[in-house]
Amino acid sequence: MRGRIHGMFFFLACSFAHAQDTLPAAPPSGAVAPNSFTPSQPSSASAAVSTPSVSTPSLSAPSVDEKWRFFVSETATPLLILAVGTDATVSQLTRSAPLYGKHFWHHHAYLKRVGATAADNASENFFADFVLASAFHEDTRYVRQGSSHHGVLWRMGYAVSRSVVTRTDEGNETFNWANVVGCAMSAALSNAYYPPISRTRGVALTNWGTNVAGSGLSNFMPELGPDVGRFFKRHLFHRQ
Repeated sequence: MRGRIHGMFFFLACSFAHAQDTLPAAPPSGAVAPNSFTPSQPSSASAAVSTPSVSTPSLSAPSVDEKWRFFVSETATPLLILAVGTDATVSQLTRSAPLYGKHFWHHHAYLKRVGATAADNASENFFADFVLASAFHEDTRYVRQGSSHHGVLWRMGYAVSRSVVTRTDEGNETFNWANVVGCAMSAALSNAYYPPISRTRGVALTNWGTNVAGSGLSNFMPELGPDVGRFFKRHLFHRQ
């Protein structure tokens, strides 16, 4: 397995640590949470994510320009540097593809892996959140469910399911073609810059699967991060 899923847990911890005390109570199911993506101020959380099938009249359909700005905001962010560094470090330690070498600095193996990881992330975001989201008229923004109406296990299942389920621009539930096909296109493109030993069908299929899975797991951040952050602040720092 590639390092991306391991790196996701690092970001989950960061999200918990930075959750704000002032977040309002969780909105009703289907309402847009403060930390969710909105047309005017898209979130920088990495991953191809989506909204539920319930009616959300206050959530207007994003334009192509807004989808482009969402792609830029989630790609051109300092958080992506941390994600790339963590992903590359874990995959180097576990000797996951792409295989640039066993040792970190011999033949610049680690730096090459960082570059490949950054390219993987950028291409996945570009294909899923802009090109295909525009072509298939899909809304890839995530809508947080919150703790008011559902238990933790349900919310975790919901968050993961958004990797394969999304909404159309009109608000109807649909298969998440943008994310699934976008991850496949990103995995295929990686053959242009991966070393020859890693340009195989098996590596591409593994990248595709872990990219799709990682996009679902990364939704734990906006879904559960604010709750866990408030819990730790109240119990460890006695803050309200």
